[in-house]
Amino acid sequence: MTEFDGTTGAGTKRGYDADAPQLEGWKHIYSGKVRDLYEPAEGSGLSHPSDVVLVVASDRISAYDYVLSSEIPDKGRVLTQLSLWWFEQLNVPNHVVGSTADDGVPADVVGRAMICRRLEMYPVECIARGYLTGSGLAEYREHGTVCEIPLPPGLVDGSRLPEAVFTPSAKAEIGEHDENITYEDVTGMVGDDAAARLRDLTLEVYREAERIARGRGIILADTKVEFGVDPLTGDITLGDEVLTPDSSRFWDASTWEPGKAQPSFDKQFVRDWLTSSASGWDRHSGEEPPALPADVVERTRERYVEAYERLTGRSFA
Repeated sequence: MTEFDGTTGAGTKRGYDADAPQLEGWKHIYSGKVRDLYEPAEGSGLSHPSDVVLVVASDRISAYDYVLSSEIPDKGRVLTQLSLWWFEQLNVPNHVVGSTADDGVPADVVGRAMICRRLEMYPVECIARGYLTGSGLAEYREHGTVCEIPLPPGLVDGSRLPEAVFTPSAKAEIGEHDENITYEDVTGMVGDDAAARLRDLTLEVYREAERIARGRGIILADTKVEFGVDPLTGDITLGDEVLTPDSSRFWDASTWEPGKAQPSFDKQFVRDWLTSSASGWDRHSGEEPPALPADVVERTRERYVEAYERLTGRSFA
């Protein structure tokens, strides 16, 4: 799938050229890597039409800044249902208005869609890390820091940090990597009060989710959340998805072993296959990745479903 600049009536539209479904009563306005956004169509009969959007999670999957031609069956339902479950667990204002047919969700997308309040989003990816891995590990090995936050010596891949840290990033243009920034950068972007609130809310979400996940035998290594201001209440509000395998790094606590890369409940099988000789793909070539083999698709689906079932205690039917 390719990204594009286009126009849709009201003005410029940026996003991905997705084959988003046509939904009665809703007008498609944007597609991200995974989600399609809609606003109420004129005459739809929905109350407060300017205040809500319909967020539909597709089965698309992305890796290395590409949206792959292959899809992962049920992925959109897993992401939506897991987000809804987490929103219920957290004592933080969120943007969900409804998720059922009775709430106005079209029958074709019930289960993988949420009607959400429009928020004035902050230009910051709010990330909390409780364990050292990924890009944080690379910075630590070079400087002994993560986002310029000093960490104790002697940590290795997978080490638990003495306490969770707030390591924000700046939202990048479509197709580009988000850029790690410091807390001082955030204050310069949104002001002292908002920056402090974003940091505190992010760490509050992480600590509570980490406690819940640990009780189910899963380690929450890190997570990314997004916040915006609700124009109706003025409250800083949790938006987008929350604590899914696409936005968080989950590990099996029974196999956690610091000093090596940890198997995770996400698209690890996809990344591993794409960078293997079996794919024949060079991630630096500029060419689109190949289609995924059936076994990689199935194993990836199984990991998403397992994460949902172990976290929620519910069966994914």
